[in-house]
Amino acid sequence: MSTAAIVLLVVMLACITIGVPISWSLMLSSLGAVIVGGLSPAVLCQRLFTSMDATSMLAVPCFLVAGDIMAKGSISQRLVEFADSIFGSFRGGLAIVTIVTCGIFAALTGSALATAAAIGTIMIPAMNDKKYPKAYTTALVAIGGTLGPVIPPSVVFIFYAQATNLSVVKLFMSGVLPGIISVILLSIMAVIIAIKSGMKKEKDFDANKILPALKHAFLALLMPFIILGGIYCGIFTATESAAVAVIYGLVVSVIVYKDVKPSELLDMFMGTAKTTGNLMVLIAAANVFGYLASFYNIPNYLTGIVTKYAPNAAMFMIFVAIILLICGMFMEATAVTVILAPILHPMALKYGIDPIMFACFMVFILCIGIATPPFAPSMFVACGISKEPVANVSKSIMPFIFVQLIVTAMIALIPFLSTWLPRFV
Repeated sequence: MSTAAIVLLVVMLACITIGVPISWSLMLSSLGAVIVGGLSPAVLCQRLFTSMDATSMLAVPCFLVAGDIMAKGSISQRLVEFADSIFGSFRGGLAIVTIVTCGIFAALTGSALATAAAIGTIMIPAMNDKKYPKAYTTALVAIGGTLGPVIPPSVVFIFYAQATNLSVVKLFMSGVLPGIISVILLSIMAVIIAIKSGMKKEKDFDANKILPALKHAFLALLMPFIILGGIYCGIFTATESAAVAVIYGLVVSVIVYKDVKPSELLDMFMGTAKTTGNLMVLIAAANVFGYLASFYNIPNYLTGIVTKYAPNAAMFMIFVAIILLICGMFMEATAVTVILAPILHPMALKYGIDPIMFACFMVFILCIGIATPPFAPSMFVACGISKEPVANVSKSIMPFIFVQLIVTAMIALIPFLSTWLPRFV
């Protein structure tokens, strides 16, 4: 490995270790590599511009503001009422309602934190009133937030596509079946816990409540079909679907439901602008880092090392899973994606691994970190609502983390789950 490549990796790891923000860590390491390698600093400017010159990046602020609109209005409440009309009569029914609603809301926003915040605000007080253990209810909301970046639309998938030149639409579709399976298995785990804990049914099933609840939540439930159906049928692109999501969210929340005031929109837009600015700096810095990593043949060098210890694709996937689990516990999923995707993607191709499946596998396992301490942003959001210590919640969330690991293994062992729908795009 060249001296410049060593500088690139060492400076980046050193900066992250001492607490330098990820974006600046990437830029400083790239600058150091360019100076040592004798390249012109103009390379940095060119790559920074090139990374932003992509229409797919326009989808990021749109999906973020759409998530804010959905979380602010009554859409989350209507989804909860609909899910409760179907699953509320099960033992531990509110736990299932929480998970199912998180899955549906994820299909509206694609955001882990928006999902956890919107559903947690409603479900945590409701479950507390029914005497559910507070740590358990908080864990449910935290694990529900992990569905946000998996079920399309997903900002993390957009960044992965930008880093690897894969189709955003195909990546979106790859998360549909794994996301649905995850909701089902998490719900089954909730029922098992309810039975073992001796939880009783809160109410009897009443079929007459389903239709009114469906009518009440119909416009909210229609949105995923409009967005994904439009993409799937070729009516609009993934980027255009983000704009459709914003327009639809504004019409439903501001005009139809009238639960979001026009005066509140400016604050939403400003918050989205700040978040988008931070993410754009990150993706630009990561693009420069990825370019230099490729220029200095770091992926090829690492592939040679990994091949010694991972002679086949199965061992490579296990190796990657361990690395991603550790990284996800300490870093935000988006940051890990933009840093490691340009390195791991070409390595996976050399092992003959399907790139769409590998992308879904990588994003899904990183999303586990969203609810796994010490980083665990969705857990922090849920704990902020419930006021429950993180240490107590960490124990309650372990069975659900185990379920997510099972789904991750299924994605790796059964590529059909993540590659079937993308084939039709």
